[in-house]
Amino acid sequence: MTEKPAEPLIKPTKLSHGTMECHDLKESRRFFEEFLGLECVRHGPRTMLARKGGGWAVVCVNAGDKVHPQHYFNHWGIDVQSREEVDEAHANAVRCKEKYGIKKIADPLENHGAYSFYFEDLNSSWWEVQYLLENSFEDLFQKGDAFPM
Repeated sequence: MTEKPAEPLIKPTKLSHGTMECHDLKESRRFFEEFLGLECVRHGPRTMLARKGGGWAVVCVNAGDKVHPQHYFNHWGIDVQSREEVDEAHANAVRCKEKYGIKKIADPLENHGAYSFYFEDLNSSWWEVQYLLENSFEDLFQKGDAFPM
């Protein structure tokens, strides 16, 4: 087990947000709400928030043509309630690829304790739609380190 520092240097109350770039807020919002089922609110001239459950949000920043493409290891996760919902999401991604500007779609597979697939969106961000087969993230934190650092 890894030793934890006695007193952290920063005393956060929560992990509140992450940031992603987009080419166009309007098209990104349409994709987030219609395809991913996220809730969005535009809170600035170049920004909007997207969320689904919990007290955590993604800040989407309009970077226009300066968006930095991401690698699929750098992805956002969407959890669903069954393998069938993963398969349905995959079929919808394939069916609606043109409509939402989806660039690449991987086949569903079992990996890291989940059944999931990855896809690249209109902003060159990657998403994973997953159904957890084993432990939830909460379970993993409860168990503690499985491997030494």
